[in-house]
Amino acid sequence: MQLRQSNIEKLDGGVYDALIVGSGINGAVCAAALSGKGVKTALIDGGDFAGMTSMWTSNLIWGGIKYMESNDFKLVRELCVSRNHLIKSYPSTVQEIRFLTTITKGFRHHPLFLWAGTWLYWFMGNCFTKTPRLLSLGKVNKEEPIINTKPAIGSFEYSDAYLHDNDARFVFNFVRLALNSGCTAANYVVSTGAKRDDDGYWTVQLRDSVSGREFTARTRVLINAGGPLADRYNELSHKKTEHRHVLSKGIHLIVDRLTPHKRVLAFFDDDGRLFFSIPMGNRTCIGTTDTRTEDPFEPITDEDVDFVLRNINERLALDKPLDRSDIISTRCGVRPLAVEKDSGTDRDFLQMSRKHEIDSDIEQGHISIFGGKITDCVNVGNEVTALVKEMGVGIRYPEYRWYGEPTDSVRDEFFHQARLMNLDGYTAEASSEALSTRLWRRYAAQAIGLLENIREDPKQAEVLIEGTEYLRCEIRQAARREMVTKLEDFLRRRSKISLVCRQQVIRESDGLMEACRILFGDDAQARFDEYFRDHPVEPVTIPTDQRKAGEDKTTKYFKSENEAVFESLNW
Repeated sequence: MQLRQSNIEKLDGGVYDALIVGSGINGAVCAAALSGKGVKTALIDGGDFAGMTSMWTSNLIWGGIKYMESNDFKLVRELCVSRNHLIKSYPSTVQEIRFLTTITKGFRHHPLFLWAGTWLYWFMGNCFTKTPRLLSLGKVNKEEPIINTKPAIGSFEYSDAYLHDNDARFVFNFVRLALNSGCTAANYVVSTGAKRDDDGYWTVQLRDSVSGREFTARTRVLINAGGPLADRYNELSHKKTEHRHVLSKGIHLIVDRLTPHKRVLAFFDDDGRLFFSIPMGNRTCIGTTDTRTEDPFEPITDEDVDFVLRNINERLALDKPLDRSDIISTRCGVRPLAVEKDSGTDRDFLQMSRKHEIDSDIEQGHISIFGGKITDCVNVGNEVTALVKEMGVGIRYPEYRWYGEPTDSVRDEFFHQARLMNLDGYTAEASSEALSTRLWRRYAAQAIGLLENIREDPKQAEVLIEGTEYLRCEIRQAARREMVTKLEDFLRRRSKISLVCRQQVIRESDGLMEACRILFGDDAQARFDEYFRDHPVEPVTIPTDQRKAGEDKTTKYFKSENEAVFESLNW
C-alpha cells in the first residue's frame, strides 16, 4: 500500500501533461505509451486496474473473422495485422491457437463457403499463421470425439491467437510498464468531474475511495478511457463528443476441462453468433452471450447461465450434460461498442462494429476513447500519443518502443541465471510448466529480481497458497509493486486464482492468511473477511468417481482440485 499512498500524495496538487481516467486496456496502453515517450503522465481508476471490461474477456487475441460477414474487411485487415504484431511482440504471452469450427444443418452459409472465407482471412493476415484445414466429419469424430456431429454438415479449422495468461494481468503489465517510466498511477481513485481553466489546464476533482480524502490535480490533456463509464464521465466534465457507447453484456462459464486438446472449439449458437469452448489448462471457458444492456454493472442472470449451458450441451456429446454444479466460476462483463452519437437504436445489434473510435478536441486538450479490443491495443497507444503531440505536449523520446517483451539479451541473462541456481528444481510437483518459464512470462525483466530473492532465501520459492503456483516471493512482489488494495485484486486480477479455483478451495488453502498478512499487514483479517463476505463460499458437490470407500472424501477432493488448478494457472 506504500506505493499507492505515495502516488496519491503526488496526485494531490500535481500538474501533468496528460491525465488518464480509466485503467482498462485503453487507459493502460495510453499510460505506457505516453510515459515511455517522456510525457509526464498520471493514471487513475475508480476501481482496481483492469477492473471492468478488461477482466471479463474470452482471452482471445483474434482478427475478427466474424466481421467479414458484415463486409468490414478494413477492420479485419487491421485486427489481423495487430494480432500478428502482438504475437511477435509478446511471444511468451500471446500465442497462436487453432479454432475448430463445426457447422450444423440449416445454417445461413454452406461450410465450403465459410472454409473459403478462412483462406481469405489467412491472406488478409499476411499468411502469418498456419493454413486453414477442411475436415470431414469422420476426421472430427477422430480428433475431437466430444463434438456432437449428428446435426453437422461440415467442419474446418483455422488459426487466431490467445492470451496464455490472465487478461487482467496482461493489462496490469502495461500499468507496471508505465510506473517504471515515471507515471503516477493509483487505483481506487475516483474522478467526480473536471473543469477547463482559463490558463489552458484541466482541474480534475479526485477522491480516494479507500480513505474518503478529496483533492485535485491539474493536466494539460485529459484522456477519458473509462470504457463502459466513458459517457458518464464526459457528462460530469460537460464534454460533448461525436461518439457514444452501446453496451453489450457477455458471460462465460468456467468448468472442468472438456477436452485434452489445446484448441478452441467454435460453433454458432442459437442466435447465429460465434460460440466458443476455450481451453484454460485443466479448465474450459464456454460462452459467450451478446445481450443489449444499459447498465454497465448488470449482473449475470439465470437466463444467461441457462443459455450457455443449453448451447454447449447441444453441441457436445458429453457423457453427462453440464449443469450448474459443474460451474467453477463465471465471467460477466459489458463490451462498450462505439457508435455515432446521433445514430438510432434500431440497428442490428449483433452487426455493430467492435472497432475503436477516438474523439479529440485539439484546442481544449481533451480525448475520449470509445470501443476497442485488446487485439488493437498498441494502435490505441500510438494514436493517442500522436494526438497529445498535436495538442502541443512535447514528446521527448518519440522513437522509444514502449511495448513488447524485453530484448533477447535480457531474456538470455534471466534464463542463464535461472539455470545456474537450478530454479526449475523448485517447480511444484503438480505444475506442468517449468518455474523459470512461468516467472519470465509473468514478470519479464522484473523476474530477475525474484531470482535474487530466492537466492537469498530459498523459502521464497515455496508455493504459499495451496492449490496455486504462486510463490512467496511473488506475493511479496505484489505487495511491494502492484498496489493490491483488496484481496480480490490479487486473486482475480494480478492472478487468476479465483477464476479457475472454487471459492471453498481458496478459503481452505493453507497459506492464504499468510499471503493476506504479506499483502495487507495489520489489515489482513479485515481484507480476508471482506473478500469472503462479497464472494461467499457455496457448497461443493464431490464427484461420484472420487467417493471411494475408506477414503476421506474432502481430502481427496481438495487434492484433485488443487492439482487441476496448478495446470490451469500454468496454462
